[in-house]
Amino acid sequence: MTGGEMWTQLGSLFAGLMFIWAMFKQYCPFEMPGQFEKYAQKLISLVYLYIRITFHEFTAEGFYERSKAYAAIERYLSTNSTTRAKRLKAEMVQDSKSLVLSMDDYEEITDEFMGLKVWWTSNKNLPKGQVISFYEDEEKRFYTLKFHRRDREIIYGLYLNHVMDEGKAIEVKNRQRKLFTNNRNEERVSWFRKTMWSHVVFEHPATFDTLAMEEKKKKEIINDLITFTKSKDYYKKIGKAWKRGYLLFGPPGTGKSTMIAAMANLLEYDVYDLELTAVKDNTELRKLLIDTSSKSIIVIEDIDCSLDLIGQRKKKEEKDEEGDAKDPISMKKKEDQEKSNESSKVTLSGLLNFIDGLWSACGGERIIVFTTNYVEKLDPALIRRGRMDKHIELSYCCFEAFKVLARNYLDLESHDLFETIGKLLEETKISPADVAENLMPKSSEEDADACLGKLIKAIEKKAKEEAKLKAEEEEKEKEKAEEEKKAKAEKEEKDKKSDEEVKEKKTTGEEVKENGG
Repeated sequence: MTGGEMWTQLGSLFAGLMFIWAMFKQYCPFEMPGQFEKYAQKLISLVYLYIRITFHEFTAEGFYERSKAYAAIERYLSTNSTTRAKRLKAEMVQDSKSLVLSMDDYEEITDEFMGLKVWWTSNKNLPKGQVISFYEDEEKRFYTLKFHRRDREIIYGLYLNHVMDEGKAIEVKNRQRKLFTNNRNEERVSWFRKTMWSHVVFEHPATFDTLAMEEKKKKEIINDLITFTKSKDYYKKIGKAWKRGYLLFGPPGTGKSTMIAAMANLLEYDVYDLELTAVKDNTELRKLLIDTSSKSIIVIEDIDCSLDLIGQRKKKEEKDEEGDAKDPISMKKKEDQEKSNESSKVTLSGLLNFIDGLWSACGGERIIVFTTNYVEKLDPALIRRGRMDKHIELSYCCFEAFKVLARNYLDLESHDLFETIGKLLEETKISPADVAENLMPKSSEEDADACLGKLIKAIEKKAKEEAKLKAEEEEKEKEKAEEEKKAKAEKEEKDKKSDEEVKEKKTTGEEVKENGG
């Protein structure tokens, strides 16, 4: 038999089979093909040694929401497909900072786990007809996992969990980190749902290497942060929510906001900047917490100024009202504070529950950061250990912090003027922000010598201002002491005269009594 005759016979055979199948579908009852397929599958399962699991891209829940399992598998397979698959497709996935390579349609790769071999296949179902849909692409994609049925216990119990965990970890690593801020009520409607937070891409370049701080203190903070990220099981063992609070306090310009950015970049966390004045009440505050993701830093900057939450401030404000009653600036500030309090009904109790109440355990791996310029104004209940676990003081610029700034701004490791600047910094209080501003060249003509000279002049000027301010304060204290001394002397003199008058009246009364007797 020649090759041509063989192909002719095969063609006739297939044509005959197709004709028989067409006649079967046309003349048999509607239920028959389904029943035939059902029993055929049972027959095949008796001899077929493999199990298949299908993971569809979209689920029927939530208006055909993209399946989280499918997304995790896609991320997991992207690491294997780049080296094993012959055909790949590249996509720019939302919130990803780089292109994502994945298996092309109808491609198959193998994977190994604990000595077992499995097969992953990428497939899609094409629409059978014209379908009206909100989606541009009606092709329904899915992954198929095939494995030997003797391995089902390991696949169900360990392998699938391994794939999900690895996929989520890859997604977190490759995601584009974001900076969030909470929306006011009128800003929350976005298409068909309310959005509690709006965001931009987080691109702050600060790191602990560029942070103006003593090296010992840096290492202590870094070790604390790294230990926290690795302590999920430990927090579970001790029965505590997986979160940690940091209180950053110190004068203005000492790097509190920069510290937060360095923490976020070290841990690769998102940042949620919570504006308390935009929060309507405690219930809304809890909703904002629930809507935050894990691996995030929740920040409330200038907590002492956000809302009138601090009981210790009330007495001081009442005393200040007498002296500031006629001051238009103070009156305007007071009016703004009152308006803010009217628009927000967040209480101190609500904020405390937000930090470490029952709702704080929702999610995990969160860091809560408060910043303040005046730590003494904060209620002790707000900053106690367990709420703000670690207190970090960011003070004025020391010589070690200056050397970091000199390296950052001028690429200097040492200089003849460093010794002079070090002595001046020991005697003068100046913030790292002021030091950095003087070290930054303002033109191409300014070199390191010029910038350092400018800094020395700025520190000397600051020292003179501090000396003048100190002298004025001493003069005020002296005048106050003299006034108190004078007032005390006048009071003593008045009391003395009063005693003499009483004594004189008493003597006169006794004389009158004697004469009358």
